[in-house]
Amino acid sequence: MTNDLVRFEGVEKRYDNGAPAVRDLNLAIQRGELLSLLGPSGSGKTTTLMMLAGFEQPSTGRILLEGRDLVAVAPHRRGIGVVFQSYALFPHMTVAENIAFPLEVRGIGRAEREARVRRALDTVHLPDLGERRPAQLSGGQQQRVALARALVFEPPIVLLDEPLGALDKALREEMQFEIRRLHRELGVTMMYVTHDQGEALTLSDRVAVFRGGRIRQLAAPRTLYERPADAFVAGFVGENNRLPGQVLRMELEEAEVRLDCGTVVLATAAVGVGPGSRCLVTIRPERVAVAALRAEEVGEGAVSARLEEAIFAGDHLRLRFSLGEGEANRSVVIAKRPAGAGLLPTPGGAAALAWSLGDAVAFPIEG
Repeated sequence: MTNDLVRFEGVEKRYDNGAPAVRDLNLAIQRGELLSLLGPSGSGKTTTLMMLAGFEQPSTGRILLEGRDLVAVAPHRRGIGVVFQSYALFPHMTVAENIAFPLEVRGIGRAEREARVRRALDTVHLPDLGERRPAQLSGGQQQRVALARALVFEPPIVLLDEPLGALDKALREEMQFEIRRLHRELGVTMMYVTHDQGEALTLSDRVAVFRGGRIRQLAAPRTLYERPADAFVAGFVGENNRLPGQVLRMELEEAEVRLDCGTVVLATAAVGVGPGSRCLVTIRPERVAVAALRAEEVGEGAVSARLEEAIFAGDHLRLRFSLGEGEANRSVVIAKRPAGAGLLPTPGGAAALAWSLGDAVAFPIEG
């Protein structure tokens, strides 16, 4: 028996100008998981959510919820909870009335409605605010009410469309943990749309990275971060050094690459990289080892660099190095170090950088 709750099968969405917003989408959402759709503006993630909610219709393909084809089902008959960035609360209703509204339209009796609203308010930690109106609440409290309203009628899946985008950083981080708690405690399936990669990595069981209407990679957050499928995912998910160059030679999966700045480095070759091909070498800043020495003093695998600046960022230092000689041909490498950890080169001074072969990946440059 399959554990899939929702399936997109060969779904495409084209608008009047003919440009596809979503292309050949095949995606399964498993029961009880929190799946995030991550990507830049216009990548197709919100269109995908809107098609599942019923606010957009696919041009081709099928969308199934518990095996039922949704294409001909009106949005209000799909039984799906939706939370928007704007909260979409009724300003003339109290908090309790807002939460009770989806129960009322489903014909749930008054006593049952009141009991469910009380439970929902307890669940989102707002037990004493039922009689207030939305304008009397903070942004974080309003978003909790919107979550309670989406959950109160026990839908099979809740869709969240950039729900934290209007909140400041501290509230956003607090609400991330709140959403994760609700997901874990209630076991409800969630689809979460965001362009914030940190949010997606924090919240998700799996993340689908969108670009140009297609999923470029679908994986658990750690896999996405440590083993990106291509140069786009490597650059979009987390910070990454991206160093263009040309492959000099290959030995099995090991590529020797001359960077455009002239420095020669070793990297693991991704699919599509071969001798003579252009590539992009990617290395996470935290994987770059730094020594206040010249490369020849360190030994094989180290490359010469110059420290341009060290930026204090609270719990760590961001170190900006240049490789190569001359302004025109320099490449920039960022490294991260815990604040106060070890001896560092002085700004303007020589340094040696190194990394493990598996931490540097050479991806083909996309056209």
